[in-house]
Amino acid sequence: MSARYLLPYPPEEIGGLPDGLDAVVWDGGGPAPSDEAVRAVEFFCLPYLRHAVALPVIGRLPALKVVQTLTAGMDDVLPHVPDGVVACNARGLHDASTAELAVTLILASLRGVPQFVRRQDQGLWRQEFHRSLADRTVLILGYGSIGRALAARLEPFECEVVKVARRARPEERVHGVGELAELLPAADVVVLLTPLTPESRHLVDAGFLARMKDDALLVNVARGPVVDTAALLAELSAERLRAALDVTDPEPLPADHPLWRAPGVLITPHVGGPSSAFLPRAKRVLREQIRRFEKGEPLADGR
Repeated sequence: MSARYLLPYPPEEIGGLPDGLDAVVWDGGGPAPSDEAVRAVEFFCLPYLRHAVALPVIGRLPALKVVQTLTAGMDDVLPHVPDGVVACNARGLHDASTAELAVTLILASLRGVPQFVRRQDQGLWRQEFHRSLADRTVLILGYGSIGRALAARLEPFECEVVKVARRARPEERVHGVGELAELLPAADVVVLLTPLTPESRHLVDAGFLARMKDDALLVNVARGPVVDTAALLAELSAERLRAALDVTDPEPLPADHPLWRAPGVLITPHVGGPSSAFLPRAKRVLREQIRRFEKGEPLADGR
């Protein structure tokens, strides 16, 4: 008999689910389940970091009602979701981990940590003066769930945080994107957290970068195509701006890409989400969504 759920973790590991939940478990690491095993699946949770192998399975689920991701972004998933099927992202799951990485990238870049690590490999002791995060202005572009988590973590660092979202929210002191031209010249650090949409693709273009102050730091923990890579390379090569990038365009970044060797850039390989904070929060998201689905309640959808 076919199951109603296709999940990346056994129900007993997720915990708190109804006894005997009818589920096929597939983490994307082996062969996909047979058509017979999944013909009655109504709820499919895509395995994390394995969307490429999981997305074709969506078309083999004739009874499908819900596609659940364990990611905040869904730009790669939505084109594969049939009409009438509910698509839910994992709002809140990556808040802690991604906000932590953003703070790490900011501090490492401002305090010269990449250079010190390279000199450690050479046994070089060379003191330098670097900027502190204290007294800097940090602009968060994409002030949603992760943006709030980042702002909370920045508060003890004695910096000013400027919040920008798609639309202004005066009650939260959040600016709209239409105010960016006036806000960018005052920012020492610009952190990108906006989802990738047709409107945000190449939002950070040559004009955007030109408005940033000299020696400002661009931090991208959103999606690579939010930034025009050629425009960013031009600014980095001129040593006018610096960047810390957890995501790139293209991605993965080819070994011969000039971005690797651009001055003033720190690159991490899209690791904002995968950390020890992931699994407990992933299980929490699934537990709540399955509870709602079983009771016929509206699903949480943070998009």
